[in-house]
Amino acid sequence: MELTAIAISVPVSFVYAASGLIINLIQAALFLTIRPLSKNTYRRINGAISEILWLVIVWILEWWAGLEVKLYTDLKTYRLMGKEHALVMPNHLSDLDTFLMWILAQRSGCLRSVLMVLKKSSKYLPIFGWATWFSEFVFVDRSWAKDEKKLKESFQALKDFPTPFWLTIFTEGTRLTPDKLLQSQEFALSKGLNIPKNVLIPRKKGFVAAIENLRSFVPAIYDVTIAIPKNCPTPSLFRILKRESTSITIHIKRYSMKQMPESTEEIAQWCIDRFSAKDAMLEKFHATGTLVGEEFKEFSRRSLKPLITVMILALIFSTGGLILLAKYSLLSSWRGIGILAFGLVIMALSMHILIEYTKFPPQKKPQL
Repeated sequence: MELTAIAISVPVSFVYAASGLIINLIQAALFLTIRPLSKNTYRRINGAISEILWLVIVWILEWWAGLEVKLYTDLKTYRLMGKEHALVMPNHLSDLDTFLMWILAQRSGCLRSVLMVLKKSSKYLPIFGWATWFSEFVFVDRSWAKDEKKLKESFQALKDFPTPFWLTIFTEGTRLTPDKLLQSQEFALSKGLNIPKNVLIPRKKGFVAAIENLRSFVPAIYDVTIAIPKNCPTPSLFRILKRESTSITIHIKRYSMKQMPESTEEIAQWCIDRFSAKDAMLEKFHATGTLVGEEFKEFSRRSLKPLITVMILALIFSTGGLILLAKYSLLSSWRGIGILAFGLVIMALSMHILIEYTKFPPQKKPQL
C-alpha cells in the first residue's frame, strides 16, 4: 500500500521535503534578484542549488533502494559524456526514466545542467515541479498548436547556456503501457511501418523542432536505449520508496549533429528509424541479456557525492530539529505537537502527490 511506502521512507521523505522547500525558496529569491541582472549568473548559481535536490533524488535511487545501472557504449562517447551539449533521446519505460537520466548525468558530471522536456502539469508538483521550473525545463501541453512556438523559443533560449547541458526529450510522448503499445502497433500497421514490440512510434514534430533549433550549437544526439533485464521488476517510485531494488541496463550511441539530415521529412524518418533500431535491440536483449558495445563497469559504481550530500543534510536537519525541540519545548505542549504533526502531514502529502503523479494510468481490460 502507498501508506506503507510513505511510512518506510519517513527519513527519506523528511530530507527530500525539508531540503526541497528550502531550495525552492532560494531559487525564488535568485529568480527575483539575480536573473534580471544576469541570466547566466543565475543559471550557474541555480544549477549549484538545484543539484542538491537532484542529488537527494539520486541518493534515494542508488543508496536507499540500491538501483543498479549498467552502461554499454563506445569509448569515444564515454569520454565525451558530460563535456558537451547533447540532445538525449531515450525510450520511455517507467515513471523513473526522468530520474534515471539524472543518474547518468550525475555520473557524467553534468547534473547541474540537466534539462528535460516535460508535460506542463509537472511544473505544478510541490518541490520537484517548482525546482524544474526555476531550472528552465521545457513544459509542453502535448498539443502541437500550443507547443510549436513554445518549443522553438525554449530551444533557442539555450544558445548561451554557460555549461554543458543534457536536454532530454521523451520522443514517444508517454510511457510504455500495454494500452499505448497496442495503439502504437495499430498506428504502425495503418501507416505501413515496422510494428513495434518494445517501444512506441515516436511523435516526430517535437524531435524535428529540437534538431532544427539546436543543431547550430548542440554538437551531439545521445540515442539512449533503456532495458530491464528478465526477472527484474519495472522500476517505480512506489517500489523505490519501499526499498525494492531492481536493475537497469542502458545503451548509448552518439550521433554527430553535423550528420543529421536537413529536411523535415528526413529528420522525422531518421527518428522513426532510430526507434525501430531500439526495438530490435531490445528484442535481442530480452533473448540474450546483452547489449551491443562495451560495458563500462566503473560507471556502474554508486557515486559517493549523493551519499555525502544526504549525510550532511541529515546532520543539519537533525541538529536543527533537536535545537528547536529543546528551545521551544515542542513535545511538551499541544501547540508544539500540533506544529510537528502539521510538518509530518506536509511531508507525507508532498510524497503522496509525487507517487500519485508518477503512477501508471489504469489499463483497459481486454475485450473478450
